Amino acid sequence: MTTTYAALLRGINVGGSRKVPMADLRTLLADLGHDDVRTYLQSGQAVFSSGHGNEESLAGEIAQAIEKRFGFGVDVIVRDHAYLRAIADACPFPAADLEPKQLHVTYFSEPVTPDRFAEIDQDAYLPEEFRLGDRALYLYAPNGLGRSKLAEHLSKPRINKGVTATTRNWNTVAKLVEMTGA
Repeated sequence: MTTTYAALLRGINVGGSRKVPMADLRTLLADLGHDDVRTYLQSGQAVFSSGHGNEESLAGEIAQAIEKRFGFGVDVIVRDHAYLRAIADACPFPAADLEPKQLHVTYFSEPVTPDRFAEIDQDAYLPEEFRLGDRALYLYAPNGLGRSKLAEHLSKPRINKGVTATTRNWNTVAKLVEMTGA
């Protein structure tokens, strides 16, 4: 059975370092035996179909191939269409009423529990807010991610210890649902 997935690469093509050209990423994924390979933007999203593996094994395979090809490690999260659709559908914020730069999803490599975020006094960051989902965190940042004090706090290593986390704005969230569903 073939499944369509999105691979989310963390921290590539930012600030001139850890360059992974999207054409090279498409070739790499095709060389791994994946079909219908497409990329979205330059910030590390690829969509592909595969008849082998699961999300975890595919993420490991891709990360290993990137390190071998480009000479540096990259954290990779792989998710299928059903998961991406469920995350978009479960958004606790009114996505249709917000600008895409105001709403973000952080995808985690594994489930996270509320106790991981217990130190955060959410009221101190209002009107910014976050809510947890299935291996995801929804962030409402009315002034955008770059100005968000809550996002800065949420990205601290002690909060994300032991998990891979990568954030996408709502435009990218919606586009990946569309691309994996096609």
